[in-house]
Amino acid sequence: MFQYYCLNPIASIGIDLFGGNYTKTEDMKNAQAVLVRSAAMHDMELPQGLDAVARAGAGVNNIPLEKCADQGIVVFNTPGANANGVKELVFAGMLLASRDITGGINWVLDNQGSETVAKDAEKAKKAFAGCEICGKKLGVIGLGAIGVKVANAATHLGMDVYGYDPYISVNAAWNLSRSVKHISNVEDIYKECDYITIHVPLMENTKKMLNKEAFDMMKQEVVILNFARDLLVDEEAILVALNEGKVKKYVTDFPNSTTAGKEGCIVIPHLGASTAESEDNCAVMAVQEVIDYLENGNIRNSVNFPSCDMGICAAEGRVAILHKNAKGLIGKYTAVMGDNNINISDMTNKSRGDYAYSLLDIDSPVTEAAVEQLKEIAGVLKVRVIK
Repeated sequence: MFQYYCLNPIASIGIDLFGGNYTKTEDMKNAQAVLVRSAAMHDMELPQGLDAVARAGAGVNNIPLEKCADQGIVVFNTPGANANGVKELVFAGMLLASRDITGGINWVLDNQGSETVAKDAEKAKKAFAGCEICGKKLGVIGLGAIGVKVANAATHLGMDVYGYDPYISVNAAWNLSRSVKHISNVEDIYKECDYITIHVPLMENTKKMLNKEAFDMMKQEVVILNFARDLLVDEEAILVALNEGKVKKYVTDFPNSTTAGKEGCIVIPHLGASTAESEDNCAVMAVQEVIDYLENGNIRNSVNFPSCDMGICAAEGRVAILHKNAKGLIGKYTAVMGDNNINISDMTNKSRGDYAYSLLDIDSPVTEAAVEQLKEIAGVLKVRVIK
């Protein structure tokens, strides 16, 4: 029997996937799995029995990844589950920046009591006129699940699309339209594009990557769209660029005191993944990842441990070992099994940075003695008996 705990409300379509072998607990100390959306976990004490944290969304900056890894807790996210919702809002932001739709709507509200509002609108609308996006150059920085969708959709709207991602995955490359120009130097996007949208994860080397130096290279009256993370853009610098006319509009989905209400900033209250469909997709994917890990030991879409999939265990037993990525550990595992007269019928070992993961299928049930010996090996973080 497994117990799970929800730090945030999780869509019932996902929770309902948990079968009779799962119960919801109101105390995180009893949970083997935690489901989370935006709740901050950095200052939380993580229970010893916690095996998995599943983020119903893509960003994991609210989760202490290294702390979890050191305790043998696998952290999952749901890449692509909310991609369509974010993609659609990117285009809404692009249109809001291109044509003063909001200004026009506000004018109508201000004049709603006038009997001549229709006639007056014909004169007033010139103040809200803008440009079309068809024929304009769009630069997409980051070609992951969201970036690929944005790039492909933009080609159908008649935009000339430039895509940049030095780490593009094979799957993303296959899904990318041939109409998208794959750029090897991000500076070419800065220099050429009328619209620039960023879709990269927030890491130390991407923090404030759109900064004064980048803005200086850009075309006059460029439009910047940020639906990824606020810290990817140097917002103090972009306010200067807006004031100087270098940047025409800055559209961001991350409200804060720096940009809220500032001239040229279109600030949206973090609505990118806030659709019923996105929340459902994220919940379903998060729960499926947790179930497959707890029941089979398989890891899909983890952000702190490597992917590993041995399917459903057909052997008599399966043991999962979360450990440091160090030399000689595999030999020690096999030695423990041999010493306990346990035959390994199949195994796999995967590594990711400082951490690694091993799955061992065995011909007989594992003994408590063998498990304790595995736990005592230096570098082992956690041992789970799957079957």
